[in-house]
Amino acid sequence: MDQNSIHPSLLQRKIIHFDMDAFYAAVEVKHDPSLRGKALVIGGSPQSRAVVCTASYEARKFGVRSAMSCAQAARLCPEAIFLRPDFEKYSAASQAIHEVFQRFTPVIEPLSLDEAYLDVTDHAGGLYASKIARQIQEAIQDELQLSGSAGVAPNKLIAKIASDMHKPQGLTIVTPPQVLRFMEYLPLRRLHGIGPASEKRLLELGLVRCGDVWSWSEAQLEAALGQMGAWLYERSRGIDLRPVEVARERKSLGKEDTFAEDISDWGRLEEELVRLSEEVAEALERKGLRGRTIVLKVKYADFQRCTRSHSVSEATADRVVIEGIARQLLRMTEAGTRKIRLLGVSVSGLEECAETETVISLDLYRRRQHASKLLS
Repeated sequence: MDQNSIHPSLLQRKIIHFDMDAFYAAVEVKHDPSLRGKALVIGGSPQSRAVVCTASYEARKFGVRSAMSCAQAARLCPEAIFLRPDFEKYSAASQAIHEVFQRFTPVIEPLSLDEAYLDVTDHAGGLYASKIARQIQEAIQDELQLSGSAGVAPNKLIAKIASDMHKPQGLTIVTPPQVLRFMEYLPLRRLHGIGPASEKRLLELGLVRCGDVWSWSEAQLEAALGQMGAWLYERSRGIDLRPVEVARERKSLGKEDTFAEDISDWGRLEEELVRLSEEVAEALERKGLRGRTIVLKVKYADFQRCTRSHSVSEATADRVVIEGIARQLLRMTEAGTRKIRLLGVSVSGLEECAETETVISLDLYRRRQHASKLLS
């Protein structure tokens, strides 16, 4: 493939993906400087079934990661300090961060409290996108005492991958002429939308890195991978035509239940929560979807409503993750002390799972390959 060729779409836009560094933990350190330099796990008690929302970099050195159980995190890092999440505190910090973004462009697509895309193609007084990203980092550090990493690229796909390359406080710039070089040796699993099942399928075809895909035509990929083929053909080359959407449609999928009798017993509420989480996870799997934000809805006996939500760094359809976060959110309500008449669990910020799209087996592909001589 010609390394000097530049797809026309790569010359159209300047996109920044900004991602805060260990956001929840960093906000806690800001409010309590005595926590600085210590292994922090934001999630809940390791004696509970809570899951990790985020961990400081000191804890991550021990292998602690988001969405693992707090009990496992405690085994990996016995000296960790466990804190329950304070979403009001994090929301306030997120609002302040977005006020910084607004100084440079109104074209902002929030992904979660700590992550957003910014389109700076026609904004910020003609400054280079890299200069804008650096000024945003400096403003957030100086004014809010928080740090974030940025990826600057011609589209959302590359910008998001780039922002994760040099954390914390990293700035990775990929210009249009650099795109193919950047993508060539990138593992396919780094493409958002490729999960374990898709990765296994691609490995069976000998596809490990993006550059491995380039010798395949789009027709060959579609024959081998169905609908995923055309998607992979473009993404492996760093092509992504999605715009930064200021007013994204907030689609969600959820389940809720109004009880025959109001419930105050914590055990029964947890049973209902488990059932609802399982139904949501099954529905997501059936539809080939996953989402970034888990939402808990509670309606008390007096019809007062309450919602709590939490966004994860990677979209999920995993029942254990959904249930674990829903449990944490339930602890942030008055469940157990006030009677509840309705409970609901939903997942929003939905996206399609590439691994659930229609693919044919490797054996069938080989038979088609032989019959049609696609690879002759």
